[in-house]
Amino acid sequence: MARLRSPAPPLTEERTFWQAGRTLVAGVDEVGKGAWAGPLTVAAVVVPVESRLPGVRDSKQLSHARRAMLVPRIQEWAVCHAVGQSTAEECDSLGMSEAHRLAARRAIGGLGVRPDAVLADGKWDFVGGARMLVKGDRRSIAIAAASVLAKEHRDSQMRELDHELPWWGFAEHVGYPSPAHRAALAAWGPSSQHRVSWKWVDDLPWQVREPAAGQARLAI
Repeated sequence: MARLRSPAPPLTEERTFWQAGRTLVAGVDEVGKGAWAGPLTVAAVVVPVESRLPGVRDSKQLSHARRAMLVPRIQEWAVCHAVGQSTAEECDSLGMSEAHRLAARRAIGGLGVRPDAVLADGKWDFVGGARMLVKGDRRSIAIAAASVLAKEHRDSQMRELDHELPWWGFAEHVGYPSPAHRAALAAWGPSSQHRVSWKWVDDLPWQVREPAAGQARLAI
């Protein structure tokens, strides 16, 4: 397997809390916010004090094979970990900001412990009381580990969903915008997993809700 070229995330941010006696430091990251379909997914990972796990990087820098290899290693290495989600329906009914908060609450609530501190990726505090880090998945090993768990969890769900709803090509684009995804939407309309309240749907001329059982998949 090819060597990683990007540097490993440092422990600098985590150490600021560890040195203050706050040992349960959780990293939090999300995936799926910009998708047209599927859940919004947030993962939380509490990392061991002064411990590294080789190979952990921002999930966007890793191939599917590397992420899949890392998932069990992260789960074994972490003090605790959890994934929380908001469904496509919740994204529609609550709005993206509240759905983001809800998924984060579910992830942190699933840890089984109350973190002493939370590091999260981005500028907007969707956790409440987190230290926000722009490009945090490259600046914090806890956030990077969370990004890997969130990405693999959601992508696996979307690939499984492709067996149930094969007409939209979820296995290929995992719900994100793409020409093939747009073509499938124009042909079939939205599935039960699409976020139909988003403004982008106004430009898509769909006519049906979901294909009938046994109907052939669109060739795109």
